Amino acid sequence: MLLAMTDEDRGWKHSDDPHIALTAKGMRAMAHPVRMQLVGLLRKHGPSTATRLAEQLGLNSGATSYHLRQLAAAGFVEEDEERGNARERWWRSAHQVTVWTGDDMADEEPETAVGFLRSVLAAHTLTAQRTLDAFETMPREWRKATDLSDTVLQLTPAEAERLAGELADVVGRYRRVAPDAPAPEGTEQVAVVLHVLPDARSSESDSESDSESGSESESETSSETSSETGSETEGGAV
Repeated sequence: MLLAMTDEDRGWKHSDDPHIALTAKGMRAMAHPVRMQLVGLLRKHGPSTATRLAEQLGLNSGATSYHLRQLAAAGFVEEDEERGNARERWWRSAHQVTVWTGDDMADEEPETAVGFLRSVLAAHTLTAQRTLDAFETMPREWRKATDLSDTVLQLTPAEAERLAGELADVVGRYRRVAPDAPAPEGTEQVAVVLHVLPDARSSESDSESDSESGSESESETSSETSSETGSETEGGAV
């Protein structure tokens, strides 16, 4: 799970959860769809081996082992020595939450930040696709609970940031996945995906409109000035 930290002084609202704050190194390590999926599987389902994870992702175990080692070097996963043996390594997620502190890193390494966020988006898309693939055979009550909705709001940056925090508060009131504990009867894992997406094209259009309005305003002012100054001579130059 990726969470955004909206206010460094206040801290992330789920800061009691074991979490890892992203660094530039961490972003580079996670800017790969397979690694994002590996971390997600370990967080959702608990410890596993490279062989089992490879089967779930349709990869070979060698490639999966390589990605797990890279994730371990960046601090996202670690060996589960209690389960492992000389023949097979077991891996577990080192944290249940990844915290995105974003602003500084996005300014300093925008390409790295975008690469990481694209991997996050790819993982979110895959989650939605899996749900839709199973939709026809899903129990009726779960079909009713499935929701793909969106709306467009007119917000300031501060309002958008506050909205994200308020939505996180609501999600935080509900039961979190605990891979090592038995799931309560009647429950299933439910993915809640939150996107707050400023419309860059809309902002660009507004800027262009403001620029054009400014130009028109200057032209009107210039025209009025010419008229006033030329009023001494009837039929002044146009």
